[in-house]
Amino acid sequence: MTLPVFLVDALPSGPEFVLDGPEGRHAATVRRLRVGEELVLSDGSGVLARCSVVAVERDALSLKVLERTEEPPASPRVVLAQALVKGDRGELAVELATEAGVDGVVPWRASRCITKWEDGPRGAKALGRWRSTVREAAKQARRSRVPFVDEPVSTAQLSHRVSSAALTLVLHESATDRLADVPLPASGDVLLVVGPEGGITPEELEALRSSGARIVRLGPTVLRASTAAAVALGALGVLTSRW
Repeated sequence: MTLPVFLVDALPSGPEFVLDGPEGRHAATVRRLRVGEELVLSDGSGVLARCSVVAVERDALSLKVLERTEEPPASPRVVLAQALVKGDRGELAVELATEAGVDGVVPWRASRCITKWEDGPRGAKALGRWRSTVREAAKQARRSRVPFVDEPVSTAQLSHRVSSAALTLVLHESATDRLADVPLPASGDVLLVVGPEGGITPEELEALRSSGARIVRLGPTVLRASTAAAVALGALGVLTSRW
């Protein structure tokens, strides 16, 4: 089993480190790590420090740094434009996508989204839940890089991002092109667009296509908005050098 990962604001610069706060409390009281066991510290940007526990306190661990490594970013990078989904299915979508290796998430205010993230405290709270979910999922998956979660975008703003991506793939059940048949870039951003449960409107499809997006399907079945991205990420992992 790989070593457990704990996220810190800054990695230790010297040979010793005290893991305290919520992460230290979790390591000491929930994971119950003991002297001699090892763990990994990450700052979420690809740099890792493998450490050994030298002392255990009530809610903190004293650590000895054994090794520092840095993992290169995935190439191509996959950014998910995920339409807002009602209830906890939106959090499920970004959780599964994070476990499947997504590099960033852009919440999309699609026309048929039932839930609405309005500007203000309620929208900020919903965005915070997505960011917290991504952070925890990255730790669970032992990832060295925590995906970013941007501010929500409109369809016009999403169309603008299409032009700057190396490739944009819009998942839609009516597409005739298969994802497996689309030439994939070796580098740059692949923007993966997943619509809401009510579907992407014809106007939205045309706006994205006009900006350069490819409309594709994964297979013969229709996936839910909360699971489509994870399935697509698995396919992209195999079809590129990401996996």
